[in-house]
Amino acid sequence: MGLLGSNFVKAMLQKGGQVQVWNRTASKAKALEADGAKAFDNVANAVKGASEIHVTLKDDASVNEVLALAENGFDEGAIIIDHTTTSAKGAIGRTALWHSKGFTYLHAPVFMGPANALAGTGIMLASGNQLVIEILTDTLAKMTGKFLNLGAEEGKAAGVKLTGNCFLINLTAGIADALGVAKAHGIPAADIIALFSTWNPGAMAPARMQKISEGDFSNPSWELNMARKDAQLMMNAAADGGTSLVALPAIAAAMDAWIQKGHGNDDWSIIAKNSI
Repeated sequence: MGLLGSNFVKAMLQKGGQVQVWNRTASKAKALEADGAKAFDNVANAVKGASEIHVTLKDDASVNEVLALAENGFDEGAIIIDHTTTSAKGAIGRTALWHSKGFTYLHAPVFMGPANALAGTGIMLASGNQLVIEILTDTLAKMTGKFLNLGAEEGKAAGVKLTGNCFLINLTAGIADALGVAKAHGIPAADIIALFSTWNPGAMAPARMQKISEGDFSNPSWELNMARKDAQLMMNAAADGGTSLVALPAIAAAMDAWIQKGHGNDDWSIIAKNSI
């Protein structure tokens, strides 16, 4: 019953669902009784009578711990739906474990914030047993703006979720460095926000990914040597302005490694070659 889980519950209640809740911090579950949920101090009691058990926790370890505590309360045929961002290995292992115990486990991670969970917007992912997903599609689609069935491969949803989060982390690091370089030049953040409102570099992402995935870096639109020169100008300006950069120094080091291999005249995106 954290920020995401609590809003999932509120949305379910608003749609007329009956929801029983439990949280390791009991007060977070108790607070939802004002919205119509029934809170329990014991997780095994909370899952009794539930046909669907939704789990929104921190990581593999917490999911394993909570499900083990709840197991004695599972009704026959109960379905466990795990929205936690976990490893693919963990999701695969839990699918097999709970199947061996006679229960259905489906990993369904999300690209959703708390506001999305309440409004039923955002994206939910799932992969694995297609019969299970077919049964649950209507239920899960009601929880989100878009439900994506990624196919029969167990653990793929977890891998896609982590891939997306990887991009988000790097995007934020890139924003931090851009604002840092702007600050070093005395340029207000508002001016950079205005620039990005007109020139949207994020729109380039699909085409850039496609170019990188094709693996041909011999026809440069921006040579690695020139990109590295610009990176140095940015780092020099940041140093002169007393601004620290999050990601650019590591990127510059990767550029140097590829230049030393003789790729200075190739497209600068060659630094991603080992990722494809």
